[in-house]
This record gives sequence, C-alpha cells and structure tokens, in this order.
Amino acid sequence: MCSWLSFSQEMRIGLIRTLKIRTISIEAHEGSYSIYGDSTFIGKLGAAKFQLHDQGVKFQQGGTVHVFSKVVIVQDKSNSALMVKSVTPASKVHYFRDNLEITRESNAQLGVVNLVDMNNYLAGVIESEGGGGRHVEYYKVQALMSRTYALKNEQRHRKEGFSLCDGVHCQAYHNMLRHTPKIAVAVKETSGEVLVDQQNELVTTYFSANCGGQTCDASYIWNTSVPYLETFRDTFCIHTRQSTWTKSVGKYAWKKFLEDEYGVSEKKYGDLIYNFNQSQRRAFYIHPSLGVPLRDLRKKFRLKSTYFSTHLEGENVVLSGNGFGHGVGLCQEGAMNMAKAGYSYDQIALFYFSRVRIIDYFRSQFFSQKEELHDSE
Repeated sequence: MCSWLSFSQEMRIGLIRTLKIRTISIEAHEGSYSIYGDSTFIGKLGAAKFQLHDQGVKFQQGGTVHVFSKVVIVQDKSNSALMVKSVTPASKVHYFRDNLEITRESNAQLGVVNLVDMNNYLAGVIESEGGGGRHVEYYKVQALMSRTYALKNEQRHRKEGFSLCDGVHCQAYHNMLRHTPKIAVAVKETSGEVLVDQQNELVTTYFSANCGGQTCDASYIWNTSVPYLETFRDTFCIHTRQSTWTKSVGKYAWKKFLEDEYGVSEKKYGDLIYNFNQSQRRAFYIHPSLGVPLRDLRKKFRLKSTYFSTHLEGENVVLSGNGFGHGVGLCQEGAMNMAKAGYSYDQIALFYFSRVRIIDYFRSQFFSQKEELHDSE
C-alpha cells in the first residue's frame, strides 16, 4: 500500500526526560543550523552549550552572553541533524534530525524538544524499538503500529509542552535512524497508514517481545477488554530465543506473598498453592475464586511473563514459563518470523489485530474535513 497524498507532519518529542538537565551541549552533525532566541535571529550554530538560568536559557556566543525564554535551533536545509549531549548531569551522545527547542521548565530544568518530521521520528523509533537486521515487512508492521500510536497519543504530554516523550513510557526514541536504511524504506512505503477499528477510531497498538505461543486477552492484564485484541494460538514464535524460561522462587517467599496479600494459605489449601498448570493463558493463579491475578505474581517476583506453570521441588517453587512481556497485541518475534516466511506487513498486522482495517489517515482526514465544510455551507 502507499499513501494517497504526500503529507508531512511535525512532531514535538520531549528528549532526555530521565535527567534533570541544567547544561546541554548541541552542535551540527549533518548540515548547518541557525539559532533563534525569542524569535530573533542570533547567528549560526557552532558547538554551543546552553545553561539553565533564573530567567530562561543562557548561552554565550563570542563575548556576548544571551538569556532567552525560548531558544530554537533551526536547520538551514531539510533533513539536517544535530548532536545532543546533556553535560550536567552527564548523558550519552544522541543524534536527532530536524530542529530543537530549548526552554526553562517550571521545575528548574531545561526542557529540550525535538521538532521532527513524522517520518524521521518513526524511523528513529523503529530502530530504537526493533533494532537492525530485520525483514523489511517486519519494519513496515512496526511503522504502521508506531504511526498509529503517535497519532492516537499526540496529546499525551500536552501540559508539558510536547506530544510524546523519548522513553518507553511513550515509544523509545534514542536517536535518529543511523544504521538500518531499510527502515526508512518501510516508513516511506507505509506513509500515512494507520490501524483503525470498526468505528474508524485509531486502535491501541500494544506489542510485546514474545507471546509464548498464545497472545493474551487485554482484560487479563488491565481489567479492560479490547474487541480487536483476543487471545489465540500463535505458532510463529514458539521456537524463538525468548519463547521459554524457567525460574525458582523460595517456597517461603511464595507462600508468604499469597497468604499476606490474598489470604491464600498453605494451612487451608496445602500443596495446591505450589502446583499450577497453565496449558493455555489464564488471568488468575490456580482458580479465579482465590483472587490472585497472575499479573501481580509477575510484578512481585519479576517474571518474564504471566504465562507459566509451577511445581514444588524441595524448598523451591519452580516456574516453567513461556514468552517475554505482557503478550497483548503484536508478538514481535512472531511477526519477525512471519515476515521471513513471506507474509506481507498487512497480513501480519491483521493476524494479530482482528476486525481492524488499514487506512490512509491523512486521506481520511482530508475527506472528513471536506464533508464538514460541505455540510456547513
């Protein structure tokens, strides 16, 4: 599929949000840039440091010290790139395309926002989330999902002055695309495409590393059913690196947690509390009547998934598990294998998300606006 029309959308992405930045170093990596302070042209960007100041953002150029409420670093030609590094506190070097905005935030730190073209943003996300060496059809699926997510959640950090952040809280965005050219191809060839449900609403594009051979019903994890995310068998991921796992937990710790948190005691239930067979995915440990959500056991004992069985060996509860992650929505390793087997990206997407459609979002928006104008005449 291809986009019906060419559309460029600028995203506002909050960068390096895990640090309380007080000084940041920025210089051109590709192309050249100009600096604007409160909308006034200041000069060309060299290697500059920007510091937190009581009145805003401070930086020195030549012998002149500037303080502005907002600094914008603008590319002189499209598709240029910047090298960005927090100095205080220290961070790794990051690379980002397009433009940057720097402000003083109310909690006494610098706010750094990447003003980035949607396609450049998606390319960086896909490489950060999926890595290199994958089939192009897999990258197309990730592009489809990441674009849907970005558009559905573009107001998530509105109160903080940007759309999405660069962490896994939103979508991992560590750098611009640097090492995998086929990702750019995948983003371009799916340009504008999103997943929508039967009400033409953007879907919630959950994914995990490996579902363990059966996807998980969303209600098992978040107590809310999602019509297009049902549990079903997935044979595409069962022989992959993260399909199985084992872990031992001390009998006393296991017993204490069940009794303290849920009143499920060994005195009342005997060895039953240590022996559990999960041949297909469930929401609760042993039986729903005991009220022990598997997600709580996963969190408490830092398990790779909720898809596991247990048995007692001496003073340990041995867990035999499947999958890595919550298992809801797209299984990444399953999707990778489907792509290798010759399935197209749209077939892969519709395998994991039932009763949904792929549409060109911007074409849909264009005709929707046209209809609204017609109705108002």
